[in-house]
Amino acid sequence: MAKKTTQGELVVARNRKARHDYLIEDTYEAGLALMGTEVKALRMGRASLTDGFAIFYGDELYLEGVHIPEYVQGTWTNHTPRRRRKLLLHRSELDKMAVKVQGSGRTIVPLSLYFKNGRAKVEIAVATGKREYDKRHALRERQDRRETDRAIFGRGRD
Repeated sequence: MAKKTTQGELVVARNRKARHDYLIEDTYEAGLALMGTEVKALRMGRASLTDGFAIFYGDELYLEGVHIPEYVQGTWTNHTPRRRRKLLLHRSELDKMAVKVQGSGRTIVPLSLYFKNGRAKVEIAVATGKREYDKRHALRERQDRRETDRAIFGRGRD
């Protein structure tokens, strides 16, 4: 099921792998143009952002690769699980993102999918892909920080 956060947002899905694979530069909150059965499936807490990305078609931004499974009680009006979904942003935000993505190595990835005041929102980020050694370096820093915290606060067995 979806988790309720302190701000009154109902988080449906998070893309934890994106923070590991990409260096996040800027984040934006965007609305989603969804079908009725997609909203019902999201309210049940079912979605996956792991393979998701956003891409420009003309001057509009679309979310692709996000899996929202079919609604169980849906009929012939059910949606396709991995269909292209339009992102709703202000024109100025779209223009800024388009300029940033024009540079090599940048992409737009979804970070989380949630409900805010009853409306489906997605947090997207302009990101640069990390190299393998960057990922190992970040993991090593996290482990070192954890070990120093244990040593300082006396939680370790040594």
